[in-house]
Parts: sequence; structure tokens; C-alpha cells
Amino acid sequence: MHVVAVIQARMGSSRLPGKVMLPLAGEHVLTHDVRRVDAAGAVDKTVVATSTGKQDDIVTRYADRAGADVFRGSETDVLARMFQAAGEADADIVVRVTADCPLVVPEAVDAVVDRLRESKADYASTNVNRTLPRGLGAEAFTYTSFKQVAAEAETPFEREHVTPRYHQNPNQFDVKTVTSEAVFASEDYRDRTDLRLTLDEADDYELLRTVYEGVEWDGDQLLDARDAIDYIDENDLAEINSNVEQKT
Repeated sequence: MHVVAVIQARMGSSRLPGKVMLPLAGEHVLTHDVRRVDAAGAVDKTVVATSTGKQDDIVTRYADRAGADVFRGSETDVLARMFQAAGEADADIVVRVTADCPLVVPEAVDAVVDRLRESKADYASTNVNRTLPRGLGAEAFTYTSFKQVAAEAETPFEREHVTPRYHQNPNQFDVKTVTSEAVFASEDYRDRTDLRLTLDEADDYELLRTVYEGVEWDGDQLLDARDAIDYIDENDLAEINSNVEQKT
């Protein structure tokens, strides 16, 4: 089955405009996203889905430089953009990642795809009953079920957030949860929901920038999320963005 990872990315964030192009250790957030998703063994192709707006020309340019395919669609109907991107890439399984997660764990991507395949479910995610730090996880779903979601989702909330219909209609879709145990072998990194490693506001960026600059790592490789967590714990950095409220 052809597995396509689709990364949602655009410049027009309301809380931190242009966040996908912010620098982290000499590379843009978007570049880290692409490289980390590409590192997942289950992924056959990575696509960055952005809008047709002029402001997202730069997203297209740097997604291409990072080695991802690019699909451009509606800025406001994110579900349609994702669905069309997956269709154009001939996806059988779609992995959804948002571009505000520059520490997304390749093992989490593999875990949701493996769970989907093994269970023959419609949808598998680390994000429904979350046991990973926010920003490390992923979700995967079959293209067949996604076609139904795209056809039936009507509310602006569903069109903007893409996958709520899976969660809200358990009688229609077989939904599986993937826990941190399937991602991290060591208990030290499981159930760390106290940590916020996503990028929505300036304080989030300050934490991520501090981590990317402070951890000793080979810039030609990926920064290991376990090293990031250790560094945060050792230096009491979690308070930097502890007051940021997650959008619901």
C-alpha cells in the first residue's frame, strides 16, 4: 500500500505568522518537518500541502528544496487541500502532520501506519488519547475512509481541522489509539503530556530554538527527540511555554 505523508503548511498563522519559515539551528522549521517525516520507514512519499496564495510561494520553494513534493490548494478549506494532495499522490494510506511540529518523531509516524495496517482500521493516531508530548505525534488513515470524510464533512470546524469526523463518529469509523509505549522503548519518555513541543506562539519558538541550539547533535542527522526531552528536563526549560494555551 502506498503511504503518503502530507504536511500542512502555510504562512498565515493567526498567532505566529510565518512560523513555518522560522530558523532552527540553521534550517527552517519546514525543512526539519520534511526531513523528520522522510526518515520514517513507512513513508513512500512526502507532500507539503500549502495554499495557492502568493504568501505561500516561499513555502513551495523551501518544501521543494527540502525534497518534498508540493500541492497547492484552498487556504481555508484545509480538508479539501489535504484530500486533493493525497489523491494526486495516489495515496492508499495518508499520514497527516502539521508543519508546526519540528520535533515530530519518525517512530510515531511508523507506529500509526503499522497500527492502521495491522488492525485494518480506518484511522490510527497518537493524538486522540495523547500520551506523547504535544508536537511529537502523527495520525494515519486510509484514503478510502478519507474520501468519505471529505464528502460528508460540512462544518467550518471539520473543514479546517481535517480529522474530527473520525473522532466524532465512532459508529462510522474504526478508530485506533497509538500510545507512547509504541514509540519509545524507555519509560522515561512515555506519558510526557506535561511537555509542549509544538509551535503556536513566541514562547513555543523560544523553547524549540533553545533546544535546537543547546543539544549537542550532528546537524546532518535528526535531533533525537529523547535528547530534546532530556535537555529540557536537565535545564528546567518546560516553564518557557507552560502558559501557552492550546487551541481547541
